[in-house]
Amino acid sequence: MIEVSRVMPVRPERVYDVLADGWTYAGWVVGNAHIRKVDPSWPAEGSRIYHKAGMWPLQVPDVSTVTAVAPGRMIELAARLWVLGRARIRLTLSSAGEHGTRVVMGEEAVSGPASLLPESVQALALKPRNLEALARLEDIAVNRRPRSGSG
Repeated sequence: MIEVSRVMPVRPERVYDVLADGWTYAGWVVGNAHIRKVDPSWPAEGSRIYHKAGMWPLQVPDVSTVTAVAPGRMIELAARLWVLGRARIRLTLSSAGEHGTRVVMGEEAVSGPASLLPESVQALALKPRNLEALARLEDIAVNRRPRSGSG
């Protein structure tokens, strides 16, 4: 799994609140253009986000599914890579000081043509993309109004 990380200046609960709101994914996931529907049970295991991927005018309907979740600490998704196959994405949160969160984002191609590429080649595309995704996630977590009861 190809991993990148970022320390964010908010508590893990703030970051997880963003992850637990499927409607935010188009705002921070690089490549997601429009959220069409979020299952009411999101982010429970098996729940889905229905979105469009790609850039206009070449947007394609897509679906990402939660395959594992540890509320407040981790979420793992199965996502399509268009014609390139499927990917597994894991976001793990841990405390970083009194008011910080270390977020590790790992991704790997698990099927299709992309899975045949050496990890070093996959990393050339995934690392910059996922570093940008974490920067966007931080912007939302820092600037979003907290839900009542969260820090």
